[in-house]
Amino acid sequence: MPVTERIGSHLKRAEQALNGAKQAAVRPSGLTVPQYAALLHLADNPGMSAAALARACAVTPPTMNTVLKNLQERGLIERTPHAWHRNILETRLTAEGETALADADVRAVRVERGLAAQFTEDERAALIELLGRCVGFLDQARPGRDG
Repeated sequence: MPVTERIGSHLKRAEQALNGAKQAAVRPSGLTVPQYAALLHLADNPGMSAAALARACAVTPPTMNTVLKNLQERGLIERTPHAWHRNILETRLTAEGETALADADVRAVRVERGLAAQFTEDERAALIELLGRCVGFLDQARPGRDG
């Protein structure tokens, strides 16, 4: 099957283009896309553990630990032991982290809105539905899964 007919190649190119555009958008704030994603999720869910954050950002736990270490060293997040589960660290944005996120988010949202503007409302809804079907199939097709 020619590469041009492989859906996976088109999905990968779209993902790479989106990541490149977002990287350029958040770079002036001193962030990477994974750091931006972590801050974004923490803003909505203060106190998340590293494991939960890794799942939310679709990265491995070791990758998230590196992201969090770098954010903590820059003073953008703070990590404190959970009140009942002392082995779990809760992660929260600092005031500096909120500022960095707000700065980066303005430009990242501009990328998202620009992308969305390339489609009609019906096309956007269809695209979201189609991508959801892709994810559903691929989640079920992973090796080691029954189905």
